[in-house]
Amino acid sequence: MRRRRQALPPAPRKLPNLSFNFDNSIQETHAGRGGVEASEARLKGDFFDRVVYPRVALLGERQLHSARRNGAFLPARSAGIALLLLASCFTPKALGGNWQSTLTKDPPGTFPELRPIRATYHFGWAGFTAATGEVHFAKPSESQFQLEGTGRTTGFVRALWKLDVNYRALADAETLRPVETRQTESYRSKKITTHLTFTAKGVTRARTEGRTGSERAKTREFSFPNLFDLHSALLYLRSQPLADSSVHRIVVYPATSAYLATVTVIGHEKISVRAGIYNAIKIDLQLHRLGKNLELEPHRKFRRATIWVSDDSDRILLRTEAQIFIGTVFAELQSVRFEEMKH
Repeated sequence: MRRRRQALPPAPRKLPNLSFNFDNSIQETHAGRGGVEASEARLKGDFFDRVVYPRVALLGERQLHSARRNGAFLPARSAGIALLLLASCFTPKALGGNWQSTLTKDPPGTFPELRPIRATYHFGWAGFTAATGEVHFAKPSESQFQLEGTGRTTGFVRALWKLDVNYRALADAETLRPVETRQTESYRSKKITTHLTFTAKGVTRARTEGRTGSERAKTREFSFPNLFDLHSALLYLRSQPLADSSVHRIVVYPATSAYLATVTVIGHEKISVRAGIYNAIKIDLQLHRLGKNLELEPHRKFRRATIWVSDDSDRILLRTEAQIFIGTVFAELQSVRFEEMKH
């Protein structure tokens, strides 16, 4: 009698390479820099890129497979995914070089302006808080809005990557166009200062980088009409009706490069954050970098983000979940306090 051949066990799933390589430098930030600073940067960058981030991403992938096995993808959520796939057929990437014709040309909406506010946020990934931030929005004069913010890494992340950020931006109160932006990033061994000055035709960027902050600024001009910075983009978008399935496309210059931002309103839902429970507007964000000849390029590290803003007369930012090259990172509202209007 012939013996039945025993079935072989399934091949083990191939896990991502989690090896740690001290010699692989981060080319975008540290190419051409020698000495202790570059070695320290390579060590920290590789630790996150090759050890921490892949494990976080793998954990999120396992949770996704678990949700699929347990039937967690409900019809309503599947319908939302289908809507995004349909919208992607009409994204500027699919339109090729004709993307400029898809830009939103609507003037600022009639939604009430934001009241003066102070808010705190936590930033992190996989449930871990990696940084904290505070923002203060005000209207110092009848003609301008102002956003000030500070942030810093915390906990074990700060031990590996020390960062303190100061941010200040001014926007025209009538047109919601940016006036100027100033940002300072203080790392353990260097300081970067970025100053943006906006006009109707484009932006001029002055940037210094070094140990003392007194280094000579490098200037660069980018010509493109009706640019937004981060502050003015938020003001403009919150002024719009934000009806379900509506799409807005604007060009944003946050600090060093210009990006085409495609903002799609997914729907409305209730969300719970540390600051409370809110009715919220759920928004999808996609970014494409503008090249030297204004051609669209994929963002190297950012994939897409989901944003929740309060569905009320304030429309404040409640939570953001961004899918980047290492997994999903988040920002969440911790506390909020409104102030009296001075004008």
